[in-house]
Amino acid sequence: MSYLAVLESLGLELLPVPKPIGNFRNFVRTGSLIFISGQGPREADGSMHQGKVGRDVAPADAYRHAQLTGLNVLSVLADAVGDLGRVSQVVKLLGLVNATEDFTGHPDVINGCSDLFTRVFGEIGQHARSAIGVASLPNNITVEIEAIFELRA
Repeated sequence: MSYLAVLESLGLELLPVPKPIGNFRNFVRTGSLIFISGQGPREADGSMHQGKVGRDVAPADAYRHAQLTGLNVLSVLADAVGDLGRVSQVVKLLGLVNATEDFTGHPDVINGCSDLFTRVFGEIGQHARSAIGVASLPNNITVEIEAIFELRA
């Protein structure tokens, strides 16, 4: 089964890739590695989920925002390499959660993305990861995730 078919079976499809909001690229490839710049919880219509987790946004909703952010990461990846079948390993995620200072469930939130990647890619979707809380994120988005993938030749 193709990775796109797996996404479809989950009721998901790749999203339009946004232009960067600053002086950077959505991805950089070096050798067999591709680095995907931080993506946010952007819906297909371009709207973004905003707010502070632990005050404005419930952790369960933030988990879904991290899953959506993971879908945006995959959309950038597919746009960059043409075929998700070229992925040989999800290497690393960095997940940032816009949270109140007393919120401690950052790993649970970023599991939204990690769970998506393991559902889509299986064993090669297992990755190293950091999940941290921050005082703010651009445009007050709830989560931002960047990723590193290894590609087949």
